[in-house]
Order: sequence, then C-alpha cells, then structure tokens
Amino acid sequence: MHNTQTPGSVLVVGSINVDLVVSTPMLPTRGETVTGGRFAQHNGGKGANQAVAAARMGASVTFVGAVGNDTFGRAALDDLHDEGIDITRVAVLDSESTGIAVIVVDLHGQNQIAVASGANAQVTGAFVDRALAAPAAGAPPVAAAGPGAYLANLEMRDDAVVAGARYARERGMTLLINPSPARALNSELIGLSPILIPNEIEAESLTGERDPTEAGRLLAGRTGAPVIVTLGQRGVVIVGREGVQPIPALFVEVVDTTGAGDAFAGALAAELAIGTDLFDAARVAVRAASLSTTARGARTGMPTRAMLNGA
Repeated sequence: MHNTQTPGSVLVVGSINVDLVVSTPMLPTRGETVTGGRFAQHNGGKGANQAVAAARMGASVTFVGAVGNDTFGRAALDDLHDEGIDITRVAVLDSESTGIAVIVVDLHGQNQIAVASGANAQVTGAFVDRALAAPAAGAPPVAAAGPGAYLANLEMRDDAVVAGARYARERGMTLLINPSPARALNSELIGLSPILIPNEIEAESLTGERDPTEAGRLLAGRTGAPVIVTLGQRGVVIVGREGVQPIPALFVEVVDTTGAGDAFAGALAAELAIGTDLFDAARVAVRAASLSTTARGARTGMPTRAMLNGA
C-alpha cells in the first residue's frame, strides 16, 4: 500500500558528470582500437541520473553536489533544473572542472565507462552538512512531504555519503545505497542499515560470492537490511527477512544499457518515498529500468510515471 496524494521527498547526494559516448560495433579489448564509431554527448553522473529517474516518477528531489564553473557544468545544472530538481544545494566551483565520463557502447547495448571525478571529489562530509544545514536563501526544505528516501552511490566520497545518510536517518527517511563503483563499505554507513542495491558484479566484488542470492545474503547480514541485487535482463532479486524474492525484467528491445541501474535506483527511491512496500516498489523500478534500455544515453529512455503506467 502507498500514498499517492503527495509526491515523496527524495534526497540525493551524488555525482554530476557529462557523458562523452562512442557507439562502436564492439567493445575494445585491452590495447585495442575500434574504429567506425558514432559520438554523442549527454548529461550524466550516477547521482544526477538517479535524481532524474526519481523526478520523472513524480518525486520531489533535492540534490547535493558540485560542478565546475564551465560550459559542461552550466548545461548539466540547466538540465537538472528543467527536470524539476532542486539544485539550490549544488555548488559551482572555480577550482575544478565538471566531472566527465567516457563511455563506449557496443551494438548489443553493453558498455565500458571511465570517469574523471572533477568537482564531484570536492563534495565532502562537511560540504554536505553545510548544504543541508544552511541552504541558499529561498531553498525549499528537503523533507517536504511523505516518508522520504535518501539515495547515494559510491562515485562520491564516503564521508559525503555518510553525512547525507545521517541527516536522512535522523528524519526517518529510507536509506538506499547503490555501491557503485564497488569498494569496501564504510563501517558507519553499514551501521545505519541502508538498503543496498548493487548489480551482480558489484555484489560479487563486495562479498567474493559469485551467486547473486548468496552475495545478497552476506550483504544483508552485514547491514541488517534487505539487499536488492540487479541482474540486468534477468531482473532483480530481493534478499531479506521474507526470503528470496526474484522479479523478472520486462521483455524489451535493448538499445543501450547505460543508466539502467540508475533508472532502477531512482524509481525505487521515488516509490519508497511515498510509502510503497519494498517488493512493490522494486517491481515498479524494474519496469522503469527495463524501459530505460530502449533508447541511447543514460537518461533518454528513463520513463515518466505516465509512460510507465502505459507500458
């Protein structure tokens, strides 16, 4: 059951990047050059992508982050603003460039990604504390309505992620952590019992266990909270007190998987922020992620709630 009368509040502490994408016949192997590609530029960053996914699902999204004082940064902020996201807590830094992601995508929609963090690396725990305690004049409150959800990923520093999580936990918001790129989980963050949403490669990296269900069990044992392992075209598996709950993906014609995990995370946050139970929220998020793979670019195919209801 959930409340759909008011939009849920989603707080995102996350990365803002510009994606430079080359579509090629095949992904290069080590030391190989692949020619014949097509180039495109998109606004990206896992945090920004997830915020857009949540906003398109109707959430009231507050973003904490940073960009460089450059053309890339200004375009990225304009795009987030156009999506209805509160960017009053995003800093524009003269000292750093906007984050850049270089992405190669093959004909089957598989990808390789390298990221230069730029201004994102300047978002510290103290930065987040200041942004949330004393936002710019006229900034709306973070938790305006609904139970709320906090969403972060590991493109950000641990202290920044933890600072946002502490703030959200104190206000009763659901904590969602996408441990991507995978690294050892911060002990304070684990102690806050977030719901982890790794993909199967990240789950294996964090646990050493190849089977996603077993990896999920190990991670849930650490956090004391459910874990959702995303499995690409096979959907997701939820591991928690209710046992193991698989949810299949929609059958769609996949064009580009870039951003599918972000679409899942953002849609999940939006659903949990209005009080939807975890299983039903994950079902909605799987549909959003599936549909997101039908267009090129991390955000292009991310559905609105209206689009999702019509799928």
